[in-house]
Amino acid sequence: MLRKTLSFVLLFSLTVSTLWAQVRLGSPLTDNMVVQQNSELTLWGNSGTGEYIKIVASWSPQDTVLTRGNNRGGWATTIKTPTANKTPHTIEFIGSNTIKLNNVLVGEVWLCSGQSNMEWNFNNGVTDSEKHLAEANYDNIRVFHLPRTAAQTPQDNCGGSWKVATSEVIRGTSAVGYFFARRLSEELDIPVGIIVAAWGGTPAETWIPEEVLKGDPMLSLYNFSNNEWWPEEPGLLYNSMIYPVQPLSIGGAIWYQGEANTGRPQTYARLMKHLIGSWRTAFNSDFPFYLVQIAPFTYGSTDNGPAILREQQELITKQVSNTGMIIVNDLVDNVKDIHPQDKHSVGIRLANMALDRTYSKYSGAYQSPTAKGAHRKGNSVIVDFDGDFKSLNTKGGKVNSIRVRTSDGAITEVSAKVDQTRLVADVSKIKGEITCISYAFDNDSVASIFNDDNIPVAPFRIKVNELKNPINRH
Repeated sequence: MLRKTLSFVLLFSLTVSTLWAQVRLGSPLTDNMVVQQNSELTLWGNSGTGEYIKIVASWSPQDTVLTRGNNRGGWATTIKTPTANKTPHTIEFIGSNTIKLNNVLVGEVWLCSGQSNMEWNFNNGVTDSEKHLAEANYDNIRVFHLPRTAAQTPQDNCGGSWKVATSEVIRGTSAVGYFFARRLSEELDIPVGIIVAAWGGTPAETWIPEEVLKGDPMLSLYNFSNNEWWPEEPGLLYNSMIYPVQPLSIGGAIWYQGEANTGRPQTYARLMKHLIGSWRTAFNSDFPFYLVQIAPFTYGSTDNGPAILREQQELITKQVSNTGMIIVNDLVDNVKDIHPQDKHSVGIRLANMALDRTYSKYSGAYQSPTAKGAHRKGNSVIVDFDGDFKSLNTKGGKVNSIRVRTSDGAITEVSAKVDQTRLVADVSKIKGEITCISYAFDNDSVASIFNDDNIPVAPFRIKVNELKNPINRH
């Protein structure tokens, strides 16, 4: 941790004149911030060469920290933070000048990142927006919203400042992030801060350090400029919107992105393993990482790119530790709009996952049943599911978008029904060996199968293993 912090400070100080004789702070260190509870909080900035800086946090004034500017004027140190509480604190930096951060809270800090569905704010259109905005006045929720900037090299300054969650502040920031933070704060009864780093239309590559991608023998061969959504080099947004805040301690990250990677979906899980790994290295923490599966939309894809990407997103949760995903294919009113308006339900499901898995407090349903196996029995293909649920049901009395594939490559849509905890597809009219069955494995099919908590079944495709004499099977 010390070596990483010193490396950051060196880069920070290279871009700042050593002629400055005054103490200056790293850009995310402002009034109204939330600091991560029970952590080693990194504080950093610039000063005169060799200048001593005394740091006093009001939650523990007896534990004064003393640090000193290096030969380039950069400095960094850490202080311990207490358990979350609602008392406003101060952090004072005393050198040739004094800076005092006011109204600082101790709680949980989450990074909210991705593309437009994470960036989407109330000005863009959110279900029941005026009702939610009228309620948005929470002193215990704070927002640090990074401006949209891109950079060829890692940046020390990201602009922005921490703000208290008023209706005007919330109006212009991530709706998903706000609903997530509000739910956490209410259920845990502690302050919550969100760092919003999101930019519409951006592929995952732009959020990953360039050297990480170039070090991958497969990904290094790709021409990143061919991405039709964002024809730019990798790492540009990592440099400008992740790197500048990475010395801070965070409790976790939520991620809503993937639409811009549907043109090359087969590499998505590989990309995200690098993204999550590099972020965890940067923040020096194996923090939880929870993502949102992309919603149904009429992409116009003819090769099932969106469906494959959703499959890759599920694969991430199986390959990378301390990750999870929520399904939102029931929260779409218009499949011709890539930005579903119901951001409230998305934020609540993400928060319910975090409350259960990170904070060991079950506060509501979020987990979708996932297909675990399929077998043929006579004229039926039966699909079994994993998940904590008691029964399955359908909305509208009909299961949609069930397709089977035969050994000759033909794909046929078939009818199906739910039977307690299973899905039973009618394949009586299918000739040949059935090799695969899928559900909502396309661009824009919305959910039609739900568990008893009204959480949708995850889209899937799965191989069919024919059992000639199954024992004790329905």
